[in-house]
Amino acid sequence: MELIEYRKKMKQLPALLLPWYEESKRDLPWRKTKDPYCIWISEIMLQQTRVDTVIERYLQFISELPTVADLAACSDDELMKLWEGLGYYSRARNLKKAAQLIMSRYEGLFPEELTQIRELPGIGDYTSGAISSIAFGKPVPAVDGNVFRVLSRYLPCYLDISLQGSKKFFTELLSPVYPKDASSFTQSLMELGALICLPNGVPHCEECPLAENCSAFRDQSWNELPVKNKQTIRKKTYLAVFLIRCGGCIAVRKRPSSGLLKDMWEFPNLVVDDYPTDLSGILKEHFGMDSSEVTYLGEASHIFSHVEWRMKTYSVNALEKNEQFRWVTDEELSDSYALPTAFKKLLSIQEPEK
Repeated sequence: MELIEYRKKMKQLPALLLPWYEESKRDLPWRKTKDPYCIWISEIMLQQTRVDTVIERYLQFISELPTVADLAACSDDELMKLWEGLGYYSRARNLKKAAQLIMSRYEGLFPEELTQIRELPGIGDYTSGAISSIAFGKPVPAVDGNVFRVLSRYLPCYLDISLQGSKKFFTELLSPVYPKDASSFTQSLMELGALICLPNGVPHCEECPLAENCSAFRDQSWNELPVKNKQTIRKKTYLAVFLIRCGGCIAVRKRPSSGLLKDMWEFPNLVVDDYPTDLSGILKEHFGMDSSEVTYLGEASHIFSHVEWRMKTYSVNALEKNEQFRWVTDEELSDSYALPTAFKKLLSIQEPEK
């Protein structure tokens, strides 16, 4: 009986959402095109990253790499610089791998079939659904956190969204109700979750086109939904990070080619159990360098999906340039080197007054 009621309520969604979306949608640059390449880039950027942050980076990315061929041919350093500040850098690497695959397998034309899109590196069920419906107008649901939240509250549905079968359940509920304008319908669900049916804080139910039919609004149970029991436990890693300067340059190095932030540029650092006290000795032992002055700057933290970095940062005046590092000016660092946000934020820590 519950499933029958769910299906009845789902049928009402297009008529309620599409007029609201047409009137209320945000003016976003990727909504001004049906080019699957541009929509693909925007969807990958928007994973784990706020819209306000993405807009400028998306415009710059499309300006510098306007086609699949440009993306496939760009250098890794150029790509990482364009992605700087967006985080989750494996997304950018997968973009390039997928672009190269599109060039070799599809002669540079973005594939239209869902199964072909799904096979591209870095593209899962949600992104393939989003590209299929938004770019190609196909009735393919794109179920993400926004959709889970909207539908869980609207129906209501107390299914634990962290369970493996939850995405399939909501996808099967959505598929039969897709209207002719599949592109707008997919985006209307995304937009409602982003602007009205908020993940944190009180939702704007008074502005919601679904309010009259929404069970969570009727019962004031929105704070109970969606149900998500699985919790991520983050490991804490402690780092001593050194901003080493010599002759008007600062030392950077590349991270290993595997693991977190692979092949990205970083400031020299050490993973520690206890923060060092003999800093000059540490620099000599691990980096083979002598320093005239070492100053403690402060502490910062950065959270990744499964690990949190706690970083104590030190300013170092080196007596000579060690060949194991790349020595760059501040201008070169800003213009040409992709520095992850975890390290970039350390540049704003000012040396304490003496």
